[in-house]
Amino acid sequence: MAGATMFDKIWDAHVVATLEDGSDLLYIDRHIMHDLTSLKAFADLERSGQSLRRPDLTLAVQDHLLATNEDRNDLSYDKGTVFIQAQRRNSRAYGVALLDINDAEQGIIHVVGPELGVTLPGLTLACGDSHTCTNGGLGALAFGLGTSDVTHVLATQTLPMKRPEPIRVTVEGRMGPGLYAKDMILYIISQAGSAAGNGMAVEYAGAAVRALSIEARLTLCNMSIEWGARIGMVAPDDVTYEYLADRRYAPKGSAWESALQYWRTLPSDVDAHFEREISVDATRIAPQITWGTNPMDTIGVDEPVPNPEMETSSERREAMARALRYTDLRPGTSMEGLPIDVVFIGSCTNSRISDLRVAADVAKGRKVAPGIRAMVVPGSSSVKRQAEAEGLDRIFKEAGFEWHASACSMCAAVNADFVPPGARCVSTANRNYENRQGRDSRTHLASPAMAAGAAVSGKIVDVRKLMQN
Repeated sequence: MAGATMFDKIWDAHVVATLEDGSDLLYIDRHIMHDLTSLKAFADLERSGQSLRRPDLTLAVQDHLLATNEDRNDLSYDKGTVFIQAQRRNSRAYGVALLDINDAEQGIIHVVGPELGVTLPGLTLACGDSHTCTNGGLGALAFGLGTSDVTHVLATQTLPMKRPEPIRVTVEGRMGPGLYAKDMILYIISQAGSAAGNGMAVEYAGAAVRALSIEARLTLCNMSIEWGARIGMVAPDDVTYEYLADRRYAPKGSAWESALQYWRTLPSDVDAHFEREISVDATRIAPQITWGTNPMDTIGVDEPVPNPEMETSSERREAMARALRYTDLRPGTSMEGLPIDVVFIGSCTNSRISDLRVAADVAKGRKVAPGIRAMVVPGSSSVKRQAEAEGLDRIFKEAGFEWHASACSMCAAVNADFVPPGARCVSTANRNYENRQGRDSRTHLASPAMAAGAAVSGKIVDVRKLMQN
């Protein structure tokens, strides 16, 4: 009999019951909520007459609908006001801890969860947001929910789920200078395809993954949903434990020692069976950039835009042709040198202090190119304070970048920040779908280094060349 995967170990430890349809009823250790999806979930809970089962295991965060100006308030973005105030009102009524607009620890929900130690190895963690898989970078079994599922968790602290099949992506070798976790995950998606992980639980492994910092592992897992996976995970190790030590919600004293003992049992057994295995050579990865309207529409910055006519699948051929029409690009066009209008550095993918340090290194001593709007939006108020203490804000401002308060901002354009129609944006976010960053916006996903390089160049560049100067 084969050994167990990390996913299997955590899943099995949380099964409350197996239901008649074959689903498992899972106990949920942590539930995090944000302003955009909590309103309806609380309303449904109230209508059903149920109480909130474990308010002490729920954390609410204001992030999606906030304006990012320094003096923002409830009214700064009028379409968000009702959601922000409802989450505050409901959190008080049900006894849920809330990181409100002016809280010192406010930030994007998938940034503050790990930052505060709410996210821990071996936990089940749920949230009404598809990028909850981010939290798997710490070895948690974390997944996004629909609104009805959020209500179910609020009422019962459990969730019925079909057991996903485990898949492993092993990345060996070492990426070169100027390459980051964002390049790694965009490369994986471009090679595997946007539906290759459909409904599965992905474990990222191999020497190149183990060499990543925790913040880089969070970036890697963040985009698991972009190739169809429900869950993305990295096995906890000493890097994980060092990151979590003394975090606000992490266990302390003897509880820490007990937790550590358990966490060390979590990595997949040597003979664990995965339904599918994918191998990736990290040495083949160049700085990645998307050309189309799906994260799998990714190429190395030194490659030409592909020709749909070369595709054998009619479905893929039509999707590529549509993407090229939307992004106003032609086959054979070089992405390197393509003029851009906007740069966005932020989102739950790339807004942590390590991301800002990388971008600042590129921006230092340079100026944002004329006509370019470049904005930096830290992932949390803590990240913002740390960046300011290190002088990163000064580097960005002197270069001509805008420096904002933390929130989801331009990632999903459900707030006051968006890319104008027809404008071309290099973005560190996770989605380049049609209209994602604003109506008729054209998004090219890239690493923070590539985004900063585009800002100071006014066009897409191979950031490695800038970093050599």
